[in-house]
Amino acid sequence: MTILDELKWRGAINQQTDEAGLTDLVKNKSVGLYVGIDPTGDSMHIGHLIPFMILKRFQLAGHRPYIVIGGGTGSIGDPSGKKSERVLQSMEQVHHNEAAITAQMEHLFGQDGSFKIVNNYDWLSKMSLLDFLRDYGKLFNVNNMLSKEVVASRLEVGISFTEFTYQILQSVDFLHLYQAEDVQLQVGGADQWGNITAGIDLIHKIKGADAKAFGLTIPLMLKADGTKFGKTAGGAVWLDPEKTTPYEFYQFWLNQDDRDVVKYLKYFTFLSQDEIADLAKKVETQPEKREAQRRLAEEVTEFVHGKDAVTEAENISKALFSGDVADLSANEIEQGFKNMPSVEVTGEKRNIVEWLVDVTAIESSRRQAREDINNGAIRINGEKVTDVNAEIDPSTHFDGKFVIVRRGKKRYFLARVK
Repeated sequence: MTILDELKWRGAINQQTDEAGLTDLVKNKSVGLYVGIDPTGDSMHIGHLIPFMILKRFQLAGHRPYIVIGGGTGSIGDPSGKKSERVLQSMEQVHHNEAAITAQMEHLFGQDGSFKIVNNYDWLSKMSLLDFLRDYGKLFNVNNMLSKEVVASRLEVGISFTEFTYQILQSVDFLHLYQAEDVQLQVGGADQWGNITAGIDLIHKIKGADAKAFGLTIPLMLKADGTKFGKTAGGAVWLDPEKTTPYEFYQFWLNQDDRDVVKYLKYFTFLSQDEIADLAKKVETQPEKREAQRRLAEEVTEFVHGKDAVTEAENISKALFSGDVADLSANEIEQGFKNMPSVEVTGEKRNIVEWLVDVTAIESSRRQAREDINNGAIRINGEKVTDVNAEIDPSTHFDGKFVIVRRGKKRYFLARVK
């Protein structure tokens, strides 16, 4: 089975410019290929991860992946998927984002020399306006550029000359990598088809019609309900653990619909066909166990955040389900209770009734606090408290940073010690 056969089985191919030619190419040599990403932010989200999963599979199959950080193109803005002009970022912000995304890529692809990160600012910034117009602008027909979906979708509301020329710059990227690094394949999302084919046309015009350059796009990923993959009620799911904690990341995958989980196992994990077939059968026969979702969450979280992050996420999940939170680390508390009601408290020791009412306002009155304590409805750091004369000492658990209160069966509160 070739890498292309595997991608087809995984449902990861939308279009190819020359399927037969690309099939022959991957059979006979180690192919240079690339995916580009503009540094529009200082972290990727899981939507960005989609084409890089393809790049990773090529890497594991022995090919030569290149990642193009768009320091040049990112400074002007890609019109793709936007109904209006992008707000230009300062070059300082662009360079900050470049560094952050580069670090994420090195984590995902390793640092063993089997892949290469390049920045298109390095060659685009050296091009003069006259060079751009004479060497490249002359080779692009405006009528053809207007017909590209990414541009055509903007004509009604308008598009600046700056964003209109984006496809030329992306084409120059492909040409540069073809000439300097023997890169013959560009991979991108379905919305990049026009830009990819424009790059292949430029290579053919400059290097000849027989030049072997190819394009491959991946399908738009939709959930079973027809909505776009990767969005939650809280917004994007980020790869940066400061924006989306590993626990939240793990939970996102764990909560996937039965109708989607097998598709995501194929796309976002490196499990074999037999392993995925076995999990697919369990989705049909034992859906209540959610074994496929659990395996999906484990695999993707380990790929993005590492094995320790999986262990932490599982510890938090078990503790929240059982209520046994005493053994969680301070870091696990920070992750698991990030979105729960919280209040700041001092490290001062206080009577539990006073603390619940006067300090934290978790209870509405002292009468209610005493009633809940007497009824066994209050747990402090996982321990049931039934003595209204008990004392709260914030320094005793979780490195003195937190106190966890559970009222009833499911209502959690987090007190942060300042």
